[in-house]
Amino acid sequence: MNYDYLVIAGYFALMVVISLLFKKMASNSTSDYFRGGGKMLWWMVGATAFMTQFSAWTFTGAAGKAFSDGFAVAGVFIGNILAYIVAYLYFSRRFRQMRVDTPTEAVRRRFDPTNEQFFTWIIIPLSIINGGVWLNGLSVFASAVFNADIMTTIWITGLAVLLISLLSGAWGVVASDFIQTLVIAVISVACAVVALVMVGGPGKIVSEFPSGFFIGPDMNYPLLIVCSFLFFIVKQFQSINNMQDSYRFLNAKDSKNASKAALLAGFMMLVGTIIWFIPPWASAIMYPDAATQYPDLGNKARDAVYLVFAREAMPLGTVGLLMAGLFAATMSSMDSALNRNSGIFVRSFYSNIIRRGKASDREQLRAGQITCVVNGLLVIFTAQFFTSLKELSLFDLMMQVSTLLQGPILVPLCFGIFIRKTPKWAPWATVVFGAFISYLIINVFTPQVVGAWFGLENLTGREVSEFRTTITIAAHLIFTAGFFCLTTLFYKEDQYKETQDKFFEDMETECIEEEGQDIVDRLQRNKLGTLVMVMSAGLLAMVLIPNPMWGRVLFFCCALAIFLIGFALKKSAGLDNDIKTVVSASR
Repeated sequence: MNYDYLVIAGYFALMVVISLLFKKMASNSTSDYFRGGGKMLWWMVGATAFMTQFSAWTFTGAAGKAFSDGFAVAGVFIGNILAYIVAYLYFSRRFRQMRVDTPTEAVRRRFDPTNEQFFTWIIIPLSIINGGVWLNGLSVFASAVFNADIMTTIWITGLAVLLISLLSGAWGVVASDFIQTLVIAVISVACAVVALVMVGGPGKIVSEFPSGFFIGPDMNYPLLIVCSFLFFIVKQFQSINNMQDSYRFLNAKDSKNASKAALLAGFMMLVGTIIWFIPPWASAIMYPDAATQYPDLGNKARDAVYLVFAREAMPLGTVGLLMAGLFAATMSSMDSALNRNSGIFVRSFYSNIIRRGKASDREQLRAGQITCVVNGLLVIFTAQFFTSLKELSLFDLMMQVSTLLQGPILVPLCFGIFIRKTPKWAPWATVVFGAFISYLIINVFTPQVVGAWFGLENLTGREVSEFRTTITIAAHLIFTAGFFCLTTLFYKEDQYKETQDKFFEDMETECIEEEGQDIVDRLQRNKLGTLVMVMSAGLLAMVLIPNPMWGRVLFFCCALAIFLIGFALKKSAGLDNDIKTVVSASR
């Protein structure tokens, strides 16, 4: 009997239940559909902020990088930790205080309607590309696990994500992100504990890692790792703290909850960075040929190292649980992007340009659902295209998309928060200039050319990859950001000054929760508490799988930990009679 299939089927059933359970909460208005009406608690918002920086790539491409290069991969996630700390200290509450439903509405208030349209048609295509990368990463792993057809996996997963986003909007997206965070935690902690016991502790990982734990192989110039790490911190600072990605915090019920959400996301990223990569690091010692066990994957073979560990070291059913975690990671990133894109298209284009402000709220809601379907299908087709790129590893693919394509648009959307006196053409001109910089990096200022300036010769393949990332980030930080700053020299007051002043005034004014919010708070705790306890029951059933005693105990401990979280949520929602009142009020 294949227990892995049962685990995955149970996970998808839970996701469908989430969509149906939160459907009514998203059907009241477009604000509810696109950002939960700005009524969500900090631990829900924090979970979705954490999960949007997480995808199947973490268990595939990043795990493959950890397996071959050691500690270096952690630099990406350390950048996330520091970025969320900065969000907690400054950005998160200000994003919530922009008082908008979508990121491009904030662009209109900060800059002008022309820039709103420009970024609308930049953000949506790039989100589709990113979604294709995430979905492609999952399909690579699933095909290795079950010998499943990659295209079939892409369509099944893509359609499942589409269903969640379509039915329940932001409420379903954020609720599923919270549940999926728990799924990720269960599989990560379980695999990390077993890996540490089998390898003999963290000291053994450091001392016996085949190619040197902190430096790794193929590095004639270790300073390149240091440079790459430092510039990646800057890159992640912009990736998380910009108006495009402000949607993470627009859902929060008030300013304080937005700040708490950023702090929670940073803490989970800190713990996760320590836990996620223990299994691939241990596998480099215990299963040194793991990267060769799936030759059909070509250069992406090392991306299946987590599967090798789960199959060889973990009890029966863990592979299914791992696949559920991979589905969770991919779905959390994709459904957030689909929901955001729907809001951007409807609020910034359909309502303003096509309908010229005449569309009713219900009409906008229907338009958002149609947009969600179209975006979901485009992501699926993009993932199919990436499947044909056999010669490119998932890690390199993710890095190239995020640094070369996204780098230019993040500059004005991040720096525009605290650099106020810019001319109205500055944002779109900065992106165009940044695109030119990216072109020069790809075609002219290659790692070999720039390396020759500093006497770096005979660069290895790994050094070329690290150096290309460093050059790209540094170029956008120096030249693209410098261009945006220099535009302040051409600033003149115009007809949008009053709107911009109001935007900055709002951004510094605290948001207070609305009257009656307590009912919504308790409803969130009650529904999610029920779902978490159902999830714990599913994990408890895995104790019945014929495993050694230690495997059964492992699943029991996972189920118990999840049950306690669900029980605490249910109890904090109130007594049974109060719950009936809350549910009635929500209808």
